[in-house]
Amino acid sequence: MMRIADALALSARLEPVSDSARLDVELLLCAVLRQPRSYLFTWPDRELAADQRQQLERMLERRQQGEPVAHIVGHTGFWTLQLEVSPDTLIPRPDTETLVEQALERLADGPYRVLDLGTGTGAIALALASERPAWRLVGCDRVAAAVALAERNRQRNGLTNVEFVEGNWFEPLQGRFDMIVSNPPYIDPADPHLAQGDVRFEPSSALVADEAGMADIRWIAEQARACLKPGGWLLFEHGYDQGEASAQLLRRLGYRQVKTVRDYGGRDRITVGRWPGDEE
Repeated sequence: MMRIADALALSARLEPVSDSARLDVELLLCAVLRQPRSYLFTWPDRELAADQRQQLERMLERRQQGEPVAHIVGHTGFWTLQLEVSPDTLIPRPDTETLVEQALERLADGPYRVLDLGTGTGAIALALASERPAWRLVGCDRVAAAVALAERNRQRNGLTNVEFVEGNWFEPLQGRFDMIVSNPPYIDPADPHLAQGDVRFEPSSALVADEAGMADIRWIAEQARACLKPGGWLLFEHGYDQGEASAQLLRRLGYRQVKTVRDYGGRDRITVGRWPGDEE
């Protein structure tokens, strides 16, 4: 016999591999029971069926091997959305919501055209689409499986003002945009953290960039100049130690109103720049 309370106590097994062992077990248990987290605390004495105990055990074993909870349950929350995830893309992280917030601060609702480069699960584009119904968003990714995943997430969340296309950065795109956002690869290939934690199970192509992690950021900043409308915004995520280099890059390329913004943990995470326009 195993009650919900007993199952939650199994978090001790995950403490050697996770900084959020209790939350991990709660999320795994919610997936097994197909119930929200509030159910766990409302019915702590409810007994798990035999097949539920077996499913939970298999999930715990996978988590003990370091596999991310999001991959085990097949979905994760981002902004106000539930998104399907897979090993083909990065798992959306809370710090990336800072990018969404900064984008929303810069354009009101209106017939703006917005591009999300390297869209992955579609998290950023879909979050923006959910908040700005009049925006027309395009999410681009070079990985076909990622584009298909993003499209499933669009359908899952019932959003009609965003489309996803396959291609390498700006290659398949036409016309200019009022805003370009991106969470590109920005980790130095020599970073020891690549051998630790959840990133071991994520595609290195979505994580790693040459030039100490700055190669893709530089490419996007250079190419975006020809794809932004006058007065258009460029916003991108980067590593905690890349804020100054990112800001200097944008200024050198001619962007104005350059600003680096910190994430929820107080670390440099987003850099913003505006392409010159007549209104300035």
